[in-house]
Amino acid sequence: MMGPLKLLVFAALFRCVSASAEVCTNSLLPGAKGDQGETGEEGDQGKLGKNGRPGLPGVPGEKGTTGDIGHVGKMGPIGDRGDQGDRGLEGPTGFKGKPGTACDCGRYRKVVAQLDISIGKLRNSVNFLKNVIFGLKETEESYYLLVKESKRYQEASVNCGLRGGSLAMPKTNHTNQLMAEYVSQAGLARVFIGVQAQSRDSAEGSSYVYADFSRPATFPAWNPEVELNSSALSSSNSSCVELLSTGAWAHVKCEAAMFFICEFPKSGRRGGGTGGGRMSPLSSS
Repeated sequence: MMGPLKLLVFAALFRCVSASAEVCTNSLLPGAKGDQGETGEEGDQGKLGKNGRPGLPGVPGEKGTTGDIGHVGKMGPIGDRGDQGDRGLEGPTGFKGKPGTACDCGRYRKVVAQLDISIGKLRNSVNFLKNVIFGLKETEESYYLLVKESKRYQEASVNCGLRGGSLAMPKTNHTNQLMAEYVSQAGLARVFIGVQAQSRDSAEGSSYVYADFSRPATFPAWNPEVELNSSALSSSNSSCVELLSTGAWAHVKCEAAMFFICEFPKSGRRGGGTGGGRMSPLSSS
């Protein structure tokens, strides 16, 4: 029994002696590099890291487009009364009065004569102010003032209201021609007047009204290609009316800025007034 065991031990020792040192050490040598494996699945998103340093300022972007025009704001409070203006020019001398009749007025004769002279001078001065300095036009019913301030339709309407009137409403051929000559003499081409589209629907088109909300009849002042109840307006903003220097009416956008004419009744209460009294057409807004 011991004989075969010794032979096995001897054979193992013989192999160890005859083998290389590398084999006897029982150490594993690395093999050749294998083929690349397949790409694994994408892992879960990692946790949010700490905030880094702020980056450099970016290049300025292009300028954006202009936004739509906002709505007209509410009317602000009336401002403080301004300083007194300079004294106006002295008016022309009045006409010589008619000879007085003989009476026993005595000491009152000269007073009455002087009053007549003063009234005549005052009347001439008023006419001089209206026609020369302020350039007012008038009919039997109203005064008309051309305001050379560029404003949108709503702003122009408010401005005329603060002066004690309203946007001018040419309701007759005579008045329309008078206003057209007024515009032409001022060297202008067009102005706002108090006419505006009230509604716009598929059945009736655009219904126009004056500033006092009365409806105009088919007025001959419209351009030949424009009808009073035309439904071909491109937008609701094209619903205001301008008076050309030729006397013709035309559609215009209410947001356009241009000069305008105010109207002031000579008697009666004007429409759309505030309070009870009337202001002068020469009052500044």
